[in-house]
Amino acid sequence: MSWSPAFAASDAEVLKTETAFQGYFRVDRLTIRHATFAGDSIEICREVFKRGNAVCVLLYDPDADKVVMVEQFRVGALAAESPWMLEVVAGIVEPGETAEDVARREAVEEAGLTLDQVQPIIRYLPSGGGCDEWIDLMYAEVDSSVAQGLHGLADEGEDIKVHVLNAQEAFDLVVSGAINSSPAIIALQWLELNRNRLKR
Repeated sequence: MSWSPAFAASDAEVLKTETAFQGYFRVDRLTIRHATFAGDSIEICREVFKRGNAVCVLLYDPDADKVVMVEQFRVGALAAESPWMLEVVAGIVEPGETAEDVARREAVEEAGLTLDQVQPIIRYLPSGGGCDEWIDLMYAEVDSSVAQGLHGLADEGEDIKVHVLNAQEAFDLVVSGAINSSPAIIALQWLELNRNRLKR
């Protein structure tokens, strides 16, 4: 059975937009009228977190069967057991950049690695109920033997540590919940499905 949305973007109209908050990030308050499944329309007021789009890239060494991941502090995880999270390399898309541009830039900035071929995995909305961010999840092959050290841009407050893990160890960390970043979970589950094809 196939699925497609019941409505298109033209079935929703933004009646009013206000900036509710402007700081490091921005929150807009929108008044919207949209079609309903019953054949009518409703008017709602919602806040949307204007996050901007991001690119995340899974770095895999198919010869060694290892993944390169990064650990850093995340303010959104302050209530967790630890706000330091193990993640895939990621960054915000700047004006004029492609997803591949961001993947290459962030691999250098966060892991000290230069990428050869970069390929897309999937594009998705991590929290469509209140955030406008789209994530382009990418895949690139690297030499894990040269991945090490501390990285990040000091002027952006980044303090990033590189980790090289056996692929199976990374999969186990997803199962245990130790890896709890959605791009990392999706990327590693994709790798688990495609690993035999990718390994050399």
